[in-house]
Amino acid sequence: MIDFPLLTTIVLLPAAGALLVALVPRRRADLAKVLGVAVSVGTAVLAVVALVHFKTNADYQFVSQHVWIKEWGISWKLGLDGISLFLVLLTGLLFPVALLGPKVHHDTKAYVAWLLLLEAGCMGVFLALDLFLFFIVWEVVLVPMYFLIGGWGYEKRVYAALKFFLYTMAGSGLMLVGILALAFLHQAHFGHLTFDLQTLAREQSFAHSTGRWLFLAFAISFAIKVPVFPLHTWLPDAHTEAPTAGSVILAGVLLKLGTYGFLRFGLELFPIAAHDLAPVLLTLGVVGILYGALVATVQKDLKRLVAYSSVAHLGFIVLGTFAFTTQGLEGGVLQMVNHGVSTGALFLLVGWIYERRHTREIAELGGLQKVAPVFAGVFMVVMLSSIGLPGLNGFVGEFLVLIGSFVSRRWWAVPATAGVILAALYLLWAYQRVFHGEPEGENATFPEMTWKERGVMLPLVAAIVFMGVYPRPVLDRIEPAVKRLVQHVHDANGTHEPGPAAAAGGGNP
Repeated sequence: MIDFPLLTTIVLLPAAGALLVALVPRRRADLAKVLGVAVSVGTAVLAVVALVHFKTNADYQFVSQHVWIKEWGISWKLGLDGISLFLVLLTGLLFPVALLGPKVHHDTKAYVAWLLLLEAGCMGVFLALDLFLFFIVWEVVLVPMYFLIGGWGYEKRVYAALKFFLYTMAGSGLMLVGILALAFLHQAHFGHLTFDLQTLAREQSFAHSTGRWLFLAFAISFAIKVPVFPLHTWLPDAHTEAPTAGSVILAGVLLKLGTYGFLRFGLELFPIAAHDLAPVLLTLGVVGILYGALVATVQKDLKRLVAYSSVAHLGFIVLGTFAFTTQGLEGGVLQMVNHGVSTGALFLLVGWIYERRHTREIAELGGLQKVAPVFAGVFMVVMLSSIGLPGLNGFVGEFLVLIGSFVSRRWWAVPATAGVILAALYLLWAYQRVFHGEPEGENATFPEMTWKERGVMLPLVAAIVFMGVYPRPVLDRIEPAVKRLVQHVHDANGTHEPGPAAAAGGGNP
């Protein structure tokens, strides 16, 4: 075990980097960019260190706990388990990619500083084990993303940023009420005020009906962030108007804050309420799978098509989460990582298309494969991983979700499979229209992928192939924490996890 406060450093390094970049003179934009990349790479290296030293068990590891506000029972408590491990690693991978990949057209210093502060907030969310600390870093994430969309986005950026802010702030308000109510109920029952996640999960202090209301306060906030249908309407606008780096981080990391919140806090704190209300969330998840796929099919804007595909893919994560089976939850966690890699890469590629052609309209593109075969080949690999082609990462996550949910939630798993077919329809059709045919007009001079762009895409493509061909190292580290969580839910409800034989008997809807 390492001796220094690894997790605290992972959170505070990008925050300190943001402050350092803010002190750089505005005329030294090049220095701000170099500092930003160096800090984000350093944070990624620390995430890799956590992976190397991680022990395959269900416990929280590298725990860092310090009293913050003693009178209120608030502490700086961070911990890492198999559920959060690869989300931290994903965050560490995507931020250097976001800083290196797209071009910054103005005010580089502020752009880099906001991205580093955003990284600090995201890392804090995935590591926080104190509910008050979790709420603080949850809110920290909101501010830089608002300014990134509003300051560096496209034509309707102010509208999209404001819509994103209002939706997420409404959810945050509900969650704050839930956090305070939970802490005060615990104080009334046990005599001491605490916001510690493990203590609150272990010492339940409320009636079942109260638990449902508390779970709803958290669940609505998480559902907005995912986003779950019908709370998804902010997402296509935010993606379409955000700068390329904003879209990469929004799809790759920010949407996972909601799905992670369901796992870490929804199921951990309210296992009975989560079990009772699972049919509602499963239904909304499946509707999101089908709705997102159908709406993506008719999109004319390539970036908006990828945005609606996120609604569909995240529906699979919701399905796996509320299946309450080890395979379902493993698939959900793996799919969080897979979606972050694949969809983040797609947004990066779409951003490069826009930089070259100054349009995202599918009808105005075509024949790009003939003039930029490497670009087309990389796009094809990423697109096929998003479809779920066997041998690439998307297949493993979706397959585990479907077989895990079929055992316990057959009536939701069966219609969800249509989402896989529809994904192939809208992504293959979009690829055909953009890359096949004869290039005409400006498409005939479409530049090939540069060596810098190939270097940026290399780790993403490597992750896509590795997790598709050999996902076992990832699943082995995820499984113990997932099994503990599934057992926690079933113990609280007096049920047991259905085995494969349950599928033959119809399962438990």
